[in-house]
Order: sequence, then C-alpha cells, then structure tokens
Amino acid sequence: MSSDRLVSRKNRQADTVVKVGPAAFGGGNFSVVAGPCAVENRDELIQLALQLKASGVQMLRGGVFKPRTSPYSFQGLGREGLQFLAEARAAARLPVVTEVLDVRDLDLVLQYADMIQIGSRNMQNFGLLREVGRVKHPVLLKRGLSATIEEWLLAAEYILAEGNHQVVLCERGIRTFETATRNTLDISAIPLVKQLSHLPVMADPSHATGRRDLVVPVARAAVLAGADGLLLEVHPAPERALSDGAQSLQPQQLASFMNGLPYLLQAREKCQAAI
Repeated sequence: MSSDRLVSRKNRQADTVVKVGPAAFGGGNFSVVAGPCAVENRDELIQLALQLKASGVQMLRGGVFKPRTSPYSFQGLGREGLQFLAEARAAARLPVVTEVLDVRDLDLVLQYADMIQIGSRNMQNFGLLREVGRVKHPVLLKRGLSATIEEWLLAAEYILAEGNHQVVLCERGIRTFETATRNTLDISAIPLVKQLSHLPVMADPSHATGRRDLVVPVARAAVLAGADGLLLEVHPAPERALSDGAQSLQPQQLASFMNGLPYLLQAREKCQAAI
C-alpha cells in the first residue's frame, strides 16, 4: 500500500480511535454492537435494546433500509424504523448504527443514527462514500462480497479524503467456492489490515457464517485474531424474523457470550504480551 494514502499505517503510526457514545473502537478499545438484522416493530425493539444493554452491549444495530437480493423480500420500515430506533436508543441509552443505501436518504438517516453503516453491496458506491466523507458522523464500512483488501481500504480512502476520519472497517466474510456457510470469514484480514492501516477493524460473524451455531465460535476467533469489536445479529424470536433469522442469536445466547468476553480479551492480552 502506498505510504501517502490517508488510511496507511505508514502515514499514521498511532491507532485511530473511533468513539460513539460509550462505544469505542481501536487503540486497545473493544466494543460489541448488537441487534436485529431488520427493525420490525417498536415494542420488541425497545425490549431487546434493554436486554442488550443489561448484557453489556455498547451499541444497538438495526436495519431500516434493507438491500435484499430479491425485490420481493422485506425491504425495511424506512422512516418509521428510524423512529423506532430513536425510541430504543432513548430507552436503553445506547447509540445506534444503521445502514444508508442511497445518497437521497442520507440526511434522513443522519437525523436518527449515531453511526452510519455502508454495507457490503455499497462498498464501492463511490458517490455515497464521498457524501458520508463530508459529514461528521462515524462510519462503519463493511468489506464487499468479493472485494480484495486493497479495494476495501481504497473505499475507506474515499471517505477519509473528504475529511471524515472516523471510519471503522468491518470484515463480514467474502464469497468463495464454499457453500457450507453463507460466506467465508477472512480471519487473516483482521491482523493484516491492522498492520496496513491505523483504522479499527471489527468482525461480523453473523453474516460471515449464516448459521447461529457458528456465530459464537467464530466471534471468539475474531477476538483472538485482534478485532477491535464485533457486530452481532440478535433477535428475540429468530424463527419468525423477517430477515436473517437463521444467523441471529437469541438474547440469552448473546448474554452468555458477553459473560465470557472479558476472559477472551484477557487471553488475547496475555498472548500478545508473550510474543
């Protein structure tokens, strides 16, 4: 990677730390972002947000504009979903992150979201990247379905070049020949990108695996690989979720994982100190 790029570790040696309310990523900080793939109704979202807060989660996620492969699948609640997120944020005192798909929706999303997500399908939507680079909100940038690490970092460069340096990268699995899982989590991308760039890197084991039974083991692997945070899908009743129920943890599963997280982070510190 060229040393003159803004995302390059050679350009900036110190880790960038991105803070969103109680959540912090990079520079030794670790945060968990959790919530439903899609916001479905007000009361259920608020109750879930309170449960997540009690489990130790630092940020609430929820999709209101859903980029679905089929045009007939649930596309999200739009403005109403944003209002539900705002109510859940107030009730649980958690900042929220949600995806924006279109430049035309950016101003609306900015009114409600504390952090903007650029999903994998929009990683190379360069017009959208430039626009989020011109705002002050932190950005969660997911790796594209078939994007190389170089392409992913150059997508982040579009945002930084416009003046917004509050970018968190998210490895969410890439498309390979393997069909046993939804995608293939590129675990090596986590330490590699942290060598190449000063930006924080988190992992999304939900989209990477597509299977509830694999989310926690892969999340643990991502933590030990050096991730600065996790993005986890959680739904109170995954069997009736309108989007991605098969990969959504139940609240009690998330709580169990959070209970063991401090021990994982301690083990990671010991391993790093021993090297």
